[in-house]
Amino acid sequence: MYFDPFYFLLIIPGIAFMFWAQSQVKGTYRRYSQVQSTLGMTGAQVAQAILQKMNLRDVRVEPVAGELTDHYDPRAKTVRLSQGIYGSSSLAAAAIAAHECGHVLQDYQGYTFMNFRAAMVPAVNLGSRLGPILILAGLFLQLTGLAWLGILLFAAVLLFHVVTLPVEFDASKRALRLIDEMGILQGEENRGAKAVLQAAAWTYVATAFYAALNLLYYVFLVSRRS
Repeated sequence: MYFDPFYFLLIIPGIAFMFWAQSQVKGTYRRYSQVQSTLGMTGAQVAQAILQKMNLRDVRVEPVAGELTDHYDPRAKTVRLSQGIYGSSSLAAAAIAAHECGHVLQDYQGYTFMNFRAAMVPAVNLGSRLGPILILAGLFLQLTGLAWLGILLFAAVLLFHVVTLPVEFDASKRALRLIDEMGILQGEENRGAKAVLQAAAWTYVATAFYAALNLLYYVFLVSRRS
């Protein structure tokens, strides 16, 4: 499988797209992490201000180690901001902190796609680990049904990444609206925040594209051996 020329022909564009997306988000983040906002609110202060405005006083904001490791944990009701965001007053920090608060609002408002994605996690963990193994085992043992079962399991991984797209896009949309309405960023600063979130969105698109290419190859491989 790993020496199949078609595999590399199909997958290399996906890998290249992922590297490009990662370079975009890192480059845009570095650029706007050097630009300080007019009000000088840190990422933590931005998150706390949004949560207070939304009357979500039971959600905590705390720092987390690493770079761009920011996330919202719905089980712990906690927004975790990376070290470069939590205490920074840059445009990038404001945008990312607001984006994570967008996920908080999705959680409290019962956003459909977010709930669906959360429900898919067990199937995705199973599909990502077991799917490729069943595909290879089915091909090796000439058990086509087993291989197709592996493809079905791996398809859950692609579906997860596809569902992630509206979740992330919606969180960014909410974030940009909030920081504008609340005056957290002003004038051209909002364009910088939008650039940061748009760059981040490409990573989710690239990941979904890469998963789709992998699934396409698996389908091609099993169909060819059937």
